[in-house]
Formats: sequence, structure tokens, C-alpha cells
Amino acid sequence: MDAAGFIWSFVFGVIGLSYFIYGKKAVHITARLSGLFLMMFPYFVSNTWVMVGVGAGLMALPFVYRV
Repeated sequence: MDAAGFIWSFVFGVIGLSYFIYGKKAVHITARLSGLFLMMFPYFVSNTWVMVGVGAGLMALPFVYRV
């Protein structure tokens, strides 16, 4: 993993943690699951551009799909 991948994985991990905490306190299942996936997916994706695309999609998911 290069430096950009490491930085993006850290950014998505922090954002995922905040989504997870918000989803837990507000009982918002989409935000909670999105936060969980944001924290986990950088371990499985090695391409930086794919990581940014998937991360942006997961960050937008609670705003698009509200449950």
C-alpha cells in the first residue's frame, strides 16, 4: 500500500467511526452499517482510485437511502 492509500484508509476509517457512532445514537441503521463498512473496506481494496470511489459511495449512502 502506498502513502495515498494509507491516508485515504485513515480518512475513511475516521469518517466511518463517526457514522457508526451517529447511527448508534440516532438508531439509524443505514448510517451504522455504512460506518461499519467504511471502517472495514480499506483492508480489502488496494487500488487508491477504487478506494476513493467506494468510500464516496458509502459516505453518500445514508443520505440517499433513509431507513
